Amino acid sequence: MPATTAIGEASPAPAAAPAAAPSFGTVALRWYRLNRAGLRAIAIGILSLLAFLLVWHLLTTYRVVFFVRFTNVPSPLAVYASFTKAIHDPKFLMHIVLSCRRIFIGFSLAAIVGVPLGLIMGRFKLVHEIVFPVAEVLRPIPAIAWVPMAIMLWPTNEQSIVYITFLGSFFPILVNTLHGMSLVDPVLVRAAQCLGARERSIFREVYFPASLPHIFTGLTVGMGVAWVSLIAAEMISGQYGIGYFTWEAYSLVQYADIALGMIAIGVLGLGSSMLIRGAGQLVMPWRLK
Repeated sequence: MPATTAIGEASPAPAAAPAAAPSFGTVALRWYRLNRAGLRAIAIGILSLLAFLLVWHLLTTYRVVFFVRFTNVPSPLAVYASFTKAIHDPKFLMHIVLSCRRIFIGFSLAAIVGVPLGLIMGRFKLVHEIVFPVAEVLRPIPAIAWVPMAIMLWPTNEQSIVYITFLGSFFPILVNTLHGMSLVDPVLVRAAQCLGARERSIFREVYFPASLPHIFTGLTVGMGVAWVSLIAAEMISGQYGIGYFTWEAYSLVQYADIALGMIAIGVLGLGSSMLIRGAGQLVMPWRLK
């Protein structure tokens, strides 16, 4: 029989059966294995916060005095009652909004000035020699020491507080950007030069990406220092803001509001740092594990 006839008379191969969809349990188990480390960190964090609240409750309930006095410290329940009252108070919300606006303006200006200046100082030795001595003299001055000078320099309290916030975040951003530039591998620079890259391309494709991790470290540290500087300025010269709210509560002997202001500062600072870390993960996807 001819080969063509044999092929033509052969029965067609049976179609492959469609693969069964994975069950919900299989998908959930796979998701758990992929995110096990993150879930473990969240669980430990929740337990840690609960333990902190329990210790706080016991120390304030029994008014423990052991080197540190807890006789006047408000309990967690008292702080929660103050919180439920404050969230319905437009003045408290205005304090938070004004502090966030000051942080946004001061920190944004610090990032806009600090990052490019650090990149230029790290690349050009002459600029580094001119700017670095002045920055090193001004950097150790604490933010609270700048308050009288800021009041003299700027016509309004709002501008002086934003200026102090700018100073607080500027120097960590500048120093970390400089540090990132100093760690760029010179082999990469020479390789780019051998391939015919010009200065602008080397700056954009080599120096900037290599310095990004340190830049975002500086932004994160700068955000924390910005909040410290802001609260100090608001306590001394401010009329509104979460720092002024906390100091006013102390003046009026409202202990629960003092703790509420401190917790609000911590939560706002944590949220700000998380936003910067999230932006860093978007900008640097190669660093994701």
